[in-house]
Amino acid sequence: MKDDLIFKTASAQRKALLAKEISAKELLDLTYERIEKTEPQVESFNSLTKELAYETAKCVDEKISKGENLPLLAGVPLALKDNMCAKNSFTTASSKILANFKSPYNATVVEKLNENLIPIVGKANLDEFAMGSSTENSATKTTKNPWNLNKVPGGSSGGSAAAVAACQSTLALGSDTGGSIRLPASFCGIVGIKPTYGRVSRYGLIAFASSLDQIGPFARNVEDAALLLGAIAGHDKNDQTSIDLPVADYSKALNTDVKGLKIGFVKELLSEGTQPEVKAAIEAALKSYEAMGAEIVEVSIPHVKYSIGVYYILATAEASSNLARFDGVKYGYRTQEAESLIEMYKKTRAEGFGDEVKRRIMLGTYALSSGYYDAYYKKAQQLRTIIKNDFDKVFEKVDLMVTPTCPTTAFDIGSKSSDPLAMYLMDICTITSNLAGVPAMSIPCGFDNDGMPIGLQLIAPILGEETMIKAAYSFEQANDFNKIAKL
Repeated sequence: MKDDLIFKTASAQRKALLAKEISAKELLDLTYERIEKTEPQVESFNSLTKELAYETAKCVDEKISKGENLPLLAGVPLALKDNMCAKNSFTTASSKILANFKSPYNATVVEKLNENLIPIVGKANLDEFAMGSSTENSATKTTKNPWNLNKVPGGSSGGSAAAVAACQSTLALGSDTGGSIRLPASFCGIVGIKPTYGRVSRYGLIAFASSLDQIGPFARNVEDAALLLGAIAGHDKNDQTSIDLPVADYSKALNTDVKGLKIGFVKELLSEGTQPEVKAAIEAALKSYEAMGAEIVEVSIPHVKYSIGVYYILATAEASSNLARFDGVKYGYRTQEAESLIEMYKKTRAEGFGDEVKRRIMLGTYALSSGYYDAYYKKAQQLRTIIKNDFDKVFEKVDLMVTPTCPTTAFDIGSKSSDPLAMYLMDICTITSNLAGVPAMSIPCGFDNDGMPIGLQLIAPILGEETMIKAAYSFEQANDFNKIAKL
């Protein structure tokens, strides 16, 4: 039935479009009907971009009617995290300080979406400036997990993940600084990819921590995620950290031959603190790979115990620098009660930023301050290099690493809000790959006793996306964990 297409994959939607069983406009109509029905419960979006989406859909329908060739994901609805600039649409980073900001230009990934005729249905909610692991730090709303509306969807890209899991959108883009794609993918039972640092342009992404941030795809299966990654990846002259190398055809990695693949499980990240159902699901996943012909070996990242400290020094230091531009002078929110320039700066930032953002700015400013720079920031940079070297040594022995995406499944809304340290520890399995700059992804690998999804994290060497995607696709084809949340 036509109405069921919003629950299908991007590949299925493309076939229906090409067969003229449905038009791109009708697919968007169904998508917005779904959003209207479920948004009061899930609260995935900060704003909808209907005019932009229907303009793209019209172009798709015209090309189909003329028999012209279409990009692989043309006409497939996508949700865009609200920290990526889309021209003439609100780009708020879920912060009061940017509440009414409309971008004057497109991010490079948005340009690539437009080139591929992928309709952007709306801007998805996030933790303010991407700082958080639950999407509870948004200044606009708290997004709910479609599997259980009392639980968080993960963060910071919780709105993007929830939109895909709730079938409000077939695809989505998020950003990942320390796990902000993979954690919500795990909590929401979908696929999320953090590419190699520099593989996808960051131009037009509102910066949190520039040496760690990376844009990546969400989808309900590995194939769709791989196709979306291929659509957005590539060199960009506007991003000086962009990798100037050809992009692989990730669709060729969609095969199930993993015989002889060496997969290492990281013993430090399958520890006693891991939820029992999560540990059991990871162990079952390793046995599944073994049954497919892969070789499983135990590996060690000895300095992983320092990764939380290293990450939160470096990320907050970069945030302190990046967020200095939001001062009420050029754009964004400005206080109405200041009597001097300095007072305007102070009140604008005090009123415009939320508690978590202020906390991270203060931590970062302290780490960069005179007398503490060498003790904290410099030492953290040195340890980052050591952690990167740990990864290099492991990848001399194995093709991939496997860990839980998170030690637990989704937690209750409000249960960790008053304990920032407990919230930070949610990132223990994901932040190391950001520090090392390597690609990583989360795929569904089971459910806990309450029916909440469990995520399996695959980590590959730099530019090892093809191997990672092949391993993920093989697991997906051999197992049946890609379910749709029943709202």
